[in-house]
Amino acid sequence: MDRTEEYGFFAMLDRMQYIGRWALMRNSRIENIKEHSFDVAVIAHCLTVIHNKNEKDKEGAILPDPYKVQAYALYHDCTEILTGDLPTPIKYRNKEITKAYKEVESEAAASLVQLLPEDMRAEYMELLAPSMSTEEEQLIQRLVKAADKISAYIKCLREESTGNAEFAAAKISTGKIIRGMDMPEVQFFMDHFVPSYGYTLDRITGREG
Repeated sequence: MDRTEEYGFFAMLDRMQYIGRWALMRNSRIENIKEHSFDVAVIAHCLTVIHNKNEKDKEGAILPDPYKVQAYALYHDCTEILTGDLPTPIKYRNKEITKAYKEVESEAAASLVQLLPEDMRAEYMELLAPSMSTEEEQLIQRLVKAADKISAYIKCLREESTGNAEFAAAKISTGKIIRGMDMPEVQFFMDHFVPSYGYTLDRITGREG
């Protein structure tokens, strides 16, 4: 590793704060992909902890490292620094568009890792464009996807609480997707953690009433 060379990888990641999500929607507050990535990482970590507690006594159970899942979640949208946040209705409109966007994401990941020292690139490429070929990796992918959808659902709740009806349909469709995942850890999070996102600060901290 060249000690005199300068690398721009993390400076580029810092620019995630300038890329807004939900571009086609009227937002009461713009959410950027940097804060979204934090939310997804926190939720994905929790989902993994719950999953491991539920599965630990089952023979042959796959128990991912919660911090590994958290790392994948934290980096799951980094390529949008270069691609932007393509609205979901467009991204998944048909197989051809989805396939093309995946290729663009892979190229963006390859471009980003060029901003790292050469001997670090492979490790970060796995975070930015994971292969997800093993059973454990596929489980990690499902946990991160679930966390991503839960984060989106929470965004809908926040917007709804401000009186913004723009996200009403998104809340219904996202909730349907989450229920369709049929993952006990996801249902536990939805039942026990999501409701408090609509509470006042005093209620969250137990000072209300």
